Amino acid sequence: MSPARAAKKIPRTETEPVVMRPALLLAWYDRHRRVLPWRAPAGETPDPYAVWLSEIMLQQTTVKAVGPYFQKFLARWPHVTALGRASLDDVLRMWAGLGYYSRARNLHACAVAVLRDHGGVFPDTEEGLRALPGIGPYTAAAIAAIAFDRRTMPVDGNIERVVSRLFAIEEPLPQAKPLVRQFAETLLGDTRAGDSAQALMDLGASICTPKKPACSLCPLDESCAARLRGDQETFPRKAPKKTGKLRRGAAFVVTRGDELLVRSRPEKGLLGGMTEVPGSDWRAAQDDETALEQAPQLGCVTRWNRRLGVVTHVFTHFPLELVVYTAQVPARARAPKGMRWVPIATLDGEALPNVMRKVIAHGLGNG
Repeated sequence: MSPARAAKKIPRTETEPVVMRPALLLAWYDRHRRVLPWRAPAGETPDPYAVWLSEIMLQQTTVKAVGPYFQKFLARWPHVTALGRASLDDVLRMWAGLGYYSRARNLHACAVAVLRDHGGVFPDTEEGLRALPGIGPYTAAAIAAIAFDRRTMPVDGNIERVVSRLFAIEEPLPQAKPLVRQFAETLLGDTRAGDSAQALMDLGASICTPKKPACSLCPLDESCAARLRGDQETFPRKAPKKTGKLRRGAAFVVTRGDELLVRSRPEKGLLGGMTEVPGSDWRAAQDDETALEQAPQLGCVTRWNRRLGVVTHVFTHFPLELVVYTAQVPARARAPKGMRWVPIATLDGEALPNVMRKVIAHGLGNG
C-alpha cells in the first residue's frame, strides 16, 4: 500500500492533521525534546563525531546504558582523529560491558578510515557515509539527517512503532521495513530533517511506547489509524521469533597467586578480540568429558575442581550455559602458548565481555 493510497482512506475531516503532520511533530519536539549527552542544544550545529559515536553505541542498546559509555569515550577521545589514532585494544577495553563487540571493532576501523581517507572529517552524504566501515543504511541516514540536515529519514525501532501505528501497517516486521520507511518519509518537512527524525524517535521513546501508549498526549493522535481502531498496542505486527538452541560449554578459571590465566579470542567472530579465560567450544551437544579434553595444558594441574551451578548468558541468537572449573598453580607455572597471566586486581582494565565477568566471579567465589 502506498502512502497516497493510505491517505485516501482517511476521512475528509482528518485531512488537515495529515497534511500538518511534519509541522505538528516539530512543534511538539521544540517543546518536549529529550536532553541527551550527544544531542546538540536547540539552535546549535550538531557534532558529526558525537552523532556517529552515539548511533553506533545505540545499536541494540538502550539510551540509559549508552550514556556513561558515551561520556567515557568522549572524555578519552574527544574527536575522531584521537579515536583513529587509538589502539583497538584500548577501544575494546573501554567498550567492555556494552556488548555486541563487533560494533567496537567497526567503530575503531571507521575512525581510522575517516582519519586516513577523509582528513578527520566525516562525509556529509548517505553515500559517502555508507562507504565507511560499520555504517549501514540506517546509521548513514541518521548521521546524514541529524549531523548534516540531509533530507532523509532514518528508521529505528521507535520510528517503526510510531509509523506502524500511525498507518496501521498490517504486514509484519521485518518484511514491512521498506513500507515503514516509505511512510516515514512522508513525515519529513521541507526543512529540519534531523529534528524531524529525532522528533519521531522521542515520540516513540516517551509517548508511543510499546505498552500503554499515552495517545492523548501525542501530536498525531487525531490522524493515527491504529488509535482510531483502538488496537494501537498490537502494532507493529511481528513475525514469530525463532529461539536459538541452548549451547553448553566449560570455562577454566586458573589462578597463580593473585594472577589469572586469560587469552584473547580470535579477531573475527563472536566476541572477537575480547579477553576470556580459557574454555571449551560452545556446542548444543557438549558434555563434561569432551569439555575437559579442551582444558588448558598445565602439567602442574592434576585435578580440576568443578564449581557448583552454571553460569548462564543469553546472546542474540542463542542461550549459553557454562560449567566452571578451577585450579590453582604454583608461582613458577608458565602460561600455555597464546595465553597470559594478568593481575586479578587489574581485571577491570581488561576487555572482558559480560559473560566472562560472570564466569570469573563464579570461579573466584564472588558470584
